Amino acid sequence: MHSELMRTGVQLPLLLCQQLPPVPPRLDPSRTKALAKPRRGSPIPPTPAAPARAASFFYFSRPVLPNGNPGQKSCRSSQRYIFFLVGGGGQRSDSGEGGGGRVCGAVFFFSFCNTSCSGECLALLTLSGSSNYCGLRSLVICCYCRRHRSAEPELFMQPSWSSQASRMRGSRQTFFNLFCILCLPLLLKAASSPPLPRGNDPPTTSLPSGLYKGHTCVGCVLVVSVIEQLAQWHNSTVKAAMERLCNYIPEKLQGFCYVLAELYGPHIAELIDREMNADVVCHSLKLCKQDPGQPLCHLYAPPKVGLSAAIRKAKSIMKTSKDLKSFTGFSSVCAFPLLANLCEKIKYVMRNKLPFEDLDGDKFSTFPTLRGYHWRGRDCNDKNTTVYPGRRPDNWDVKSDSNCNGIWGVDPKDGIPYEEKFCKGADSQGVVLLGDSAGAHFHIPPEWMTVTQMSAKSFANLPMAFTDELDWPQFSEITGFLNSTIGGWTDSLYLRLRRRNRCNHRDLQNISQNGGSSGNLLYLIKSLARNQLLDNPAIVIYATIGNDVCNGNRDTLAHMTTPKEMLSNVMQALRYLDSHLPNGSHVILTGLVDGRFLWDNLHDRYHPLGQLNRDITYSQIYSFLDCLQVSPCSGWLTANETLRNLTSERALQLSSVLKDIARSEKFANFDIFYMDFPLRRNCCSPWNKNYLAEGAT
Repeated sequence: MHSELMRTGVQLPLLLCQQLPPVPPRLDPSRTKALAKPRRGSPIPPTPAAPARAASFFYFSRPVLPNGNPGQKSCRSSQRYIFFLVGGGGQRSDSGEGGGGRVCGAVFFFSFCNTSCSGECLALLTLSGSSNYCGLRSLVICCYCRRHRSAEPELFMQPSWSSQASRMRGSRQTFFNLFCILCLPLLLKAASSPPLPRGNDPPTTSLPSGLYKGHTCVGCVLVVSVIEQLAQWHNSTVKAAMERLCNYIPEKLQGFCYVLAELYGPHIAELIDREMNADVVCHSLKLCKQDPGQPLCHLYAPPKVGLSAAIRKAKSIMKTSKDLKSFTGFSSVCAFPLLANLCEKIKYVMRNKLPFEDLDGDKFSTFPTLRGYHWRGRDCNDKNTTVYPGRRPDNWDVKSDSNCNGIWGVDPKDGIPYEEKFCKGADSQGVVLLGDSAGAHFHIPPEWMTVTQMSAKSFANLPMAFTDELDWPQFSEITGFLNSTIGGWTDSLYLRLRRRNRCNHRDLQNISQNGGSSGNLLYLIKSLARNQLLDNPAIVIYATIGNDVCNGNRDTLAHMTTPKEMLSNVMQALRYLDSHLPNGSHVILTGLVDGRFLWDNLHDRYHPLGQLNRDITYSQIYSFLDCLQVSPCSGWLTANETLRNLTSERALQLSSVLKDIARSEKFANFDIFYMDFPLRRNCCSPWNKNYLAEGAT
């Protein structure tokens, strides 16, 4: 792989979630003399056949010029920045000297200015063409790699990035890997997201600089809590617990874990060893911040000395550390010209809810995640825009399968096309869901936070979950089509229609989003793929069941959708559907849920994070999220009974609006019905109780 990287150097920083194989091939020693020298008396043994997987970390102080001589340049800052990472690989060192156990080739760091190769394991990326960056238009990696108890210097010189740009474009795997890292802050936000902006304008999708506001704090407290509990459960050191957690994570994402461990691990370990809880640790690392005039948010009970005093003490400890590094986040990634297009593509996928890989532009894909066929029927010919799920058959599909239902050709016995024989007069129709996180099947597996159940198997589907926005639409109650790996047999509306009529195969669309409401659905609905002249009718489920009354604002009532706004939003959506759905379609408006059952049934139960020590209940989680103003629903997830009742009263008013629309409005291409949200049927099974509990966090 290293030799391949030399040929395609532009791809190195893009292998964000992949594993690098072991040791790079030796290069001409004359090219490396100016950079690093092996220690005297340290023979270089042959490369072992079976390398152990480990992390590798790179540091800088001065730039390296193409001839291998350290050079001195200056920039706007000498502060160190982390930029790219590459998955685990290389040889584990037996020695404990100077960072023993770490190896070259696993993690790639980028630093602005004043950098050079020195030390045990080093790398440098320089890029010209912009005043914002130092150095040359080339990639230089300088490694001083220890193999067992020896050292060997390595130097890799790469060609200009621009000469390799074409190799990145259209690369599904490259995008998948980049997406794995860039979407992490957005997914943490989605886990406790209020509704998206209202109106029919596209929601603003950006790649934030670092993790966003209170979501940084939520993520930090969650991870530190898990690390502390892993050390407790396995009776190990904090360092060993961090290594265990990183080893649980799939190899595609282990590099990211190792980066965070290198950045914050020593300081987390020191503070936990001093019996400081996750709240104190995250405030001292400045990953939790107190806004002026706002309360000091915490999940755990304050220490005996008081939370403020404990944080001050922890910060004083941090001040004595000379190597606490700054994590600048993800915004710098998109500043690179060659990555700008990929970042824009990520924004496009998140904003428009259309498949990333759709070669023919028909809004259907052959790739499962990134809004692919987990969300819409799988395309059977991604090079032909007239072939896609849900269309009426072209000439009864005598020669090919134009609607991807698997039925085509002619019966040799009677000469009748199979499509005509089986599907003519069968009233084929697709299923379309317009919804929110409930429809998208948002789910965070509890074993991700329960150390007694945690293993590598627990995190096996982590990359897939990330690239599906922590949603599992393939298991949902409307468009699910796969047997669930997160809680039981899938029994969806789509599967029931398919069992009745095999001609409906693959005719599904899940146009849902975490935080979706009647307002922002006016934009999301534009991703609907239905042609009035060529396609079959559809059953459309309109189910924004909570986010019109749910938000994370402290004055939550003032930010709820009013009945007048609800009427306007829904009527606009219905008019759009009337202009796009084939005649004979059906639309079902689903009322809002009465979310008071969440508090009533969950507030005194232990959250997965609190099950080991019986110290964290759902009510504490709700209060913590509400304090940070990232609660998924401040109106229902609160101890304030009056507020819970007022929220349910508004939800009932909005449901009445939907009921009146279904009773009084008529449309040319579909009939319209109203249905109360089937709460009793959906929450009575033990699995759905757990699902709703997880969704409420």
